Amino acid sequence: MTPRPCLRKRIRGRPFSSYFKPIGIPITELEEIKLTLAEFEAVRLIDFEQIPQTEAAKKMEISQPTLSRILTSARKKISEAIIKGKAIKIK
Repeated sequence: MTPRPCLRKRIRGRPFSSYFKPIGIPITELEEIKLTLAEFEAVRLIDFEQIPQTEAAKKMEISQPTLSRILTSARKKISEAIIKGKAIKIK
C-alpha cells in the first residue's frame, strides 16, 4: 500500500527574514534548525494573528489535524532553537 501524496499547503505570509541566529556566535559554529514555510505559516496564523485552528486550517487548505501536527512540529523546533542556541532557517 502506498502512502497518500502530500497536498500543497496555501502559504500567504512570507517571512521578512529567513534566517535567525543567536548573537555573538559565528554561523560556522551553529547548528541549524530548518522551519518549513508551512510551519512558518501555521505559527503566523495561530500564534501571531491569533486565528482559531479551524479557520487557519481553511486558510491553508488543509485539515485541522494536519495543521495541529504542523504547528506542534514548528513550536518544537522554535523552542529547541531558543533553548539550545541554534539558528533557525525558514525555507
